[in-house]
Amino acid sequence: MKKLINLGAAAMTVVMLNITTAGAQQRLPDEIAKGKPSVVPIATQILRWHMNDGDVNAFAFRNMDELFTIRTVPHSGAAWVLPRQDHKLDFSYEFNGKTFIAEEFLERSYTNAFLVMKNGKIVTEIYRNNSDASTRFMGWSMTKSITAMLVGAAVADGYIASIDDPVVKYLPELKKGGYREVTLRQILEMRSGVDYEERYDFANPGIAASNHINALVKNVARFADAGLDIGTAAKPGEVFAYKTIDTAILGWVIERVTGGTVAAYTTEKLWEPLGAEADGFYIMDGKPGVGREFSGAGFNATLRDWARFGQMLVNEGTVDGRQVVNSDWIKTARTPVGSEAGPEGGYGFQFWTREGSEAYKALGLQGQYVYVDPDTQTVMVKLSYFPPADDTPYAETEAFFGALTNWVPK
Repeated sequence: MKKLINLGAAAMTVVMLNITTAGAQQRLPDEIAKGKPSVVPIATQILRWHMNDGDVNAFAFRNMDELFTIRTVPHSGAAWVLPRQDHKLDFSYEFNGKTFIAEEFLERSYTNAFLVMKNGKIVTEIYRNNSDASTRFMGWSMTKSITAMLVGAAVADGYIASIDDPVVKYLPELKKGGYREVTLRQILEMRSGVDYEERYDFANPGIAASNHINALVKNVARFADAGLDIGTAAKPGEVFAYKTIDTAILGWVIERVTGGTVAAYTTEKLWEPLGAEADGFYIMDGKPGVGREFSGAGFNATLRDWARFGQMLVNEGTVDGRQVVNSDWIKTARTPVGSEAGPEGGYGFQFWTREGSEAYKALGLQGQYVYVDPDTQTVMVKLSYFPPADDTPYAETEAFFGALTNWVPK
């Protein structure tokens, strides 16, 4: 018996040695390992590398403050009270020739949290997958719509003389690259013409994928700095091409003209006046003193605070009778420029528009939505975990929008 125990102890020692060795041999994927070394712990880099994967994104998208250095956007004072009149989702919708009841939509479309407002009242608020009212969800490119509101505020405050100014008036560092003749308006419209294909093929990384790796995974570069020596792909103003670098440049402009941080200006011009009930935060592309807020896709907030943002838009910029954002700026931001934007709809100032409707939306990677329909006074917030490279949930969500807009709770 003693011999067996000793053998068991020896076997356990071998197992422990193997675990220790395996831990010591933890390796970065080749795409991350090459290039400039990072001080970010290897385990954290690997988690960031996998955060969009379909088997972990339901969790990662609501715990970004555990993965990144963040800069807080604090709330202050009394929250904007959102009255409620709860109703079941008692309607159906059509998709791909089949009829589904509305409640099926949440599971079918990978939903973490879901809220609907009608005529200024919350009628549905649902949390799933162990999330709750305190959970702060990653907005991804819904952040672009936040940044557009900050640009409007900077114009109103006189920090920006005109959106028809060339961006180099505010960021002369860009004179050597493709932004040298681009205006702020053209950047807002995603018509900068700079050579930055929004494609994330990490096996063969181009400029966008490499920028993601260096700025967000490794924190060895600032995301917006890719604009310093970027090339030109089209004449500014002529071609719509969606690219996160454009919005990152707008965030850099906000930082430069205000003399502070993007987070501080978000707090002053949006989050406090909005009456947010919880702190928001931006993920950073580096530590404080070095990093910047990821103004193209890095803002996080609670479900209800995303809804407050949407209701402010429906109210043409007002909150409890106070003008928070200039109403003319919102009208311009939600007006599509041209008609060739893409399958998601038209595009205004960092908002997607809906063809044949006054509805528009802030839209983020893998199913983040603040959908606004002024005609029916509808706001829908959907915070999701769509699988990567699967367009089906987007198409089904668009079908659901149509039914939701026409739904009259009884």
